[in-house]
Amino acid sequence: MPRSRLFPLALALPWLACSPDSPSGGFTPSPNTPGSPSNPQTPTRAEIAPAAGTEWFREAVFYEVFVRSFQDSNGDGKGDLPGLISRLDYLNDGDPNTTQDLGVDVLWLMPVFDSPSYHGYDVVDYERIEPDYGTVADFERLCDEAHRRGMRVILDFVINHSGVDHPWFVESASSPTSAKRDWYQWRQQDPGWKQPWSQFSNTPTWHARSGAYYYGVFWGGMPDLNLQNAQLRAEVKRLASVWLERGADGFRLDAARYLIETGAGSGQADTPETHAFWKEFSAYVRQVKPDAVLVGENWSTTPIIARYYGSTQQVPGGDELPLNFNFPLSEQIIASLNASNAAPIAAKLVEMASAYPAGISDAPFLSNHDTVRVATQLGGNTGRMASAAALLLTLPGAPFLYYGEEVGMANGTTNNDEAKRTPMPWDTTAGGGFSTATPWFGFAPGRTAGANVAAQTNVTSSLLSRYRALIRARKSSEALSRGGLKVFTPTTGVQGALSFVRTLGDERVLVMHNLTDSNVSVGPVAVSGSSSEVLFTDPNVSNLSGTPSGWQANLPPRATGIWRIKP
Repeated sequence: MPRSRLFPLALALPWLACSPDSPSGGFTPSPNTPGSPSNPQTPTRAEIAPAAGTEWFREAVFYEVFVRSFQDSNGDGKGDLPGLISRLDYLNDGDPNTTQDLGVDVLWLMPVFDSPSYHGYDVVDYERIEPDYGTVADFERLCDEAHRRGMRVILDFVINHSGVDHPWFVESASSPTSAKRDWYQWRQQDPGWKQPWSQFSNTPTWHARSGAYYYGVFWGGMPDLNLQNAQLRAEVKRLASVWLERGADGFRLDAARYLIETGAGSGQADTPETHAFWKEFSAYVRQVKPDAVLVGENWSTTPIIARYYGSTQQVPGGDELPLNFNFPLSEQIIASLNASNAAPIAAKLVEMASAYPAGISDAPFLSNHDTVRVATQLGGNTGRMASAAALLLTLPGAPFLYYGEEVGMANGTTNNDEAKRTPMPWDTTAGGGFSTATPWFGFAPGRTAGANVAAQTNVTSSLLSRYRALIRARKSSEALSRGGLKVFTPTTGVQGALSFVRTLGDERVLVMHNLTDSNVSVGPVAVSGSSSEVLFTDPNVSNLSGTPSGWQANLPPRATGIWRIKP
């Protein structure tokens, strides 16, 4: 959703603020573990279990698409579904032996339902495709073409709220005795609740209309649905079935923390009733389409996010939401890259190992439509962007890429959400390869200086080629795709390198990242085995050598090495 207009600055721009769950240091290092020459203190160790389930999404690479900005097919300056279909071979051509496609497995479409706004988060018809984007037939053809290439498609399903012009709300607001009055929350007097994401917020959440007040936590144009109403819950499930039958493979769930409110403050987020609904909805989706995925947007601290997986006793990987975006890890990755210090990432991995249920699948990402783009957050530094790609694609879980991230696409120059969602830079022509008309919004800076697909496609040292190679390396290893993790890097002090081992069954993959602008010696780290096989290394990374105390390698600035350790 368009967060920067709705959230305090510190949440819209998370790197400007100290995260509430930033690591505090205090983790007790394990004794008798080999030290790291880059910092001789004994490293900490965290063990994250491999994914318990075997569903496709637990080893998939996701790609977030804003359809309006990806490819225009009809010359109106706006991207559409036929345009996206025409670019599918760029994302995945269906042939695992080729190397010119990106190699992603899943497309997440930001809202494509009928909406009066450019962003689509104020839906007015959940069964109709936004006319700017095409038709239901276009969507079904997109799913068919994606499936033919081995890709899947998930939809942004916005059920915390609707648009103020949705017929449900129009009918609800028409009379206190309306049959749909209880599909939204109404009060005769303003209860005075404020937005719950900051104790300092003074923004009201109840809005006047026709002599009464309705609840809309984000703003008056998006009234919250009352999912305590059984009829509405049944309708939401029916709508989910409609889109699954039309070819969707699951849903990304917007504002999942704020679904059911029971009072002011703490009663506006993370309520037991919200968790109960997600368990109910998840069970329904599993019944309709057993392998469909649900991805929760729960922008909060690690312990709170962990609860949205639910119980793992009956459903491997959790009976609530099987994937949840890892906002705290994203913040620590960017902070660590800018500070050339791997310790905050190591600390977050340690915390995740403790807080998350065993066997769940994480959903790491670098940036998305609600945050300033990662290239801008990293100051356009090519080395940091290279490290960001390597980190994202070697950590546990199902990684999410934001469209254009793979070519170093920067944020736009305006201070609004549109600047985070600018047109895809395919080339340097006037329309950028995106449209034959003037694009609906201006391109981000950097397109003509190399941040475009055409300039990077056949350049082995480009960021795009790096993403392609790292995705291929990830797919070549079950341990990298869905294995567990043990981290060797200390969680305190300044640590120039992040090292960990990914494990699944008998397979062990050692990963080393240099997050500094200097040469770094990493190791020795203890991983059992007698030889190694290169899965990916940057130029000038030394051969991995084994010593009596473990494996070690020398990494040039911002370099990564990935090796399969053999018995």
